[in-house]
Amino acid sequence: MKSRPLLLLSLILLMILSPHDGEASNTANIVIEQDAVTLPSLQRNRTLRIYLPPSYRTSDTHYPVLYMHDAQNLFDEKTSYAGEWEVDETLEQLYSTTGFEVIVVGIDNSPKFRINEYSPWTHAQYGRGEGKQFVADLVTTIKPYIDQHYRTKSDKANTAILGSSLGALISHYALIAYPDTFSKAGLFSPSYWYSDKVWAFTRHNAVNVEQSRLYLLVGGQEGENMESDMRAMAELLKQSLPNTSAVHAKVVSQGKHNEGFWQSEFKQAIVWLYGLTE
Repeated sequence: MKSRPLLLLSLILLMILSPHDGEASNTANIVIEQDAVTLPSLQRNRTLRIYLPPSYRTSDTHYPVLYMHDAQNLFDEKTSYAGEWEVDETLEQLYSTTGFEVIVVGIDNSPKFRINEYSPWTHAQYGRGEGKQFVADLVTTIKPYIDQHYRTKSDKANTAILGSSLGALISHYALIAYPDTFSKAGLFSPSYWYSDKVWAFTRHNAVNVEQSRLYLLVGGQEGENMESDMRAMAELLKQSLPNTSAVHAKVVSQGKHNEGFWQSEFKQAIVWLYGLTE
């Protein structure tokens, strides 16, 4: 296993602390479904925080869906441990300039089990990997629930996934393990150091990922091996994916491993993933 970035480790430990209990949101378009679903493989309830696009309540339109991890950090500073991503504000702005609309399904992390659920592979220090079960439950339980209760475009072309740190690792796994479900992945500060198995998994399975787009992002101030790992993975993906897929890798020299960095880059990731013109 590659050397562990000390800063990243400390932030992961912070992430497993319970978030604040506030339930307010920054726009009227956030729906909070407390313990909406039970993950059958893991037997754990999960709260969903769902952003509905501006025209949702006044139209019968169906919308693409973006699944995101660590939902407590996406929409409201009161529920985040270290600041929010401002996902709703960013998408409202993009709507005003481009007309683009998307449903965002934020899946709360489980403070106790976040590290386990966001890795498909077991770690000698951090314990059993439950990511395979978590993603299977996302695909077979959470996604059908959303498609049943909201006006979605449920096909692969209109289904994306995005996360940061270990949330990026599990998003990477999800796109490659379920190439018929997801067509886009945003991988912010991906924790490829967590398991060397991610390299062989990618090399052996990326060939099945057709007509997809992957956006990789890392900050130059994140810690040991983060930038080099991301660059190496971007090259591996470019070599392993069919030529119908596209990979974009971005390094921000002053970027650090925190919500502020990810918030500042979210808009550009959406613009590239969805091919928008501002």
